[in-house]
Amino acid sequence: MIIFKTTLGDVKINLDFDNAPVTAKNFQQYAEDGFYNGTVFHRVIKGFMVQGGGFSSGLEEKESRATIENEASNGLSNKRGTLAMARTQDPHSASAQFFFNLVDNNFLDFKDESVQGWGYCVFAEVVEGMDIVDKMTLVDTGRSGHHDDVPKEEIIIESTVVE
Repeated sequence: MIIFKTTLGDVKINLDFDNAPVTAKNFQQYAEDGFYNGTVFHRVIKGFMVQGGGFSSGLEEKESRATIENEASNGLSNKRGTLAMARTQDPHSASAQFFFNLVDNNFLDFKDESVQGWGYCVFAEVVEGMDIVDKMTLVDTGRSGHHDDVPKEEIIIESTVVE
């Protein structure tokens, strides 16, 4: 279990080592290393998702480790309360950034091994604190530099506890 202690409250998640072993191990290593401490949720889209894990306060991008193989073909679905890896257009470009699914986002699921079909790898689920994740969507968002949907009041992961 991993606990994110955020400025809005605690969110507890369970990693799925059975279905997403590479992704879960990668995420746990970032958590154990304290990488997520002091990072902000930099993209919040009500009715869709909340993204974090890549920027510290002031939208300073953090340097992450190498990218990992996309395990989205693991049969897990981007349902409300799950966490998935964020990535670029390259299906195998995920590293540290992740997002909470606020609703069932089945269109993000694996369909095939084409660039458009790869989907986003689900690797964990919220077991406590989904109300805190929902609370994140109540903040006003706007544009900041090259980024859209940025909370005007920062939502910070103050610390990460790995149990």
